Amino acid sequence: MIKKNIVPIFIVVILIFIYFQGFFNGSNIASNTQNVVIEGKKYKLLVADDPTEHTKGLMGVSNLDNADGMLFIFEDSAVRTFWNQDTLVDLDLYWMKDDKVVGKSFLPSINQTKAPVTVSSDVPVDRVVEIIRK
Repeated sequence: MIKKNIVPIFIVVILIFIYFQGFFNGSNIASNTQNVVIEGKKYKLLVADDPTEHTKGLMGVSNLDNADGMLFIFEDSAVRTFWNQDTLVDLDLYWMKDDKVVGKSFLPSINQTKAPVTVSSDVPVDRVVEIIRK
């Protein structure tokens, strides 16, 4: 009886392990990309264009093999606030309105600050770019 129950339990444990492997290496974040030129440099960015992706962002990501950072696209313009909760990398944030950079901020990793830090745009924006500092 016990042997029959071990197989389903083993399968569940394996599936949980696979899920968390993806969570911690960042593979569960947005997968579509877009090229964006900022200050004369071309970046390949993951696109976050829905509330779930906006919330997750680059949290839990220690590096990206296929992109330089993330582009957040919002339906409206508003003053935006980002924080470093569970953010393992230092980020340069570019605040954008209609594809034009209107500001820039630095957001250090949670490892540096040891407590959450927030940064906000000075003006309403409809896009935010996070570039991972190398």
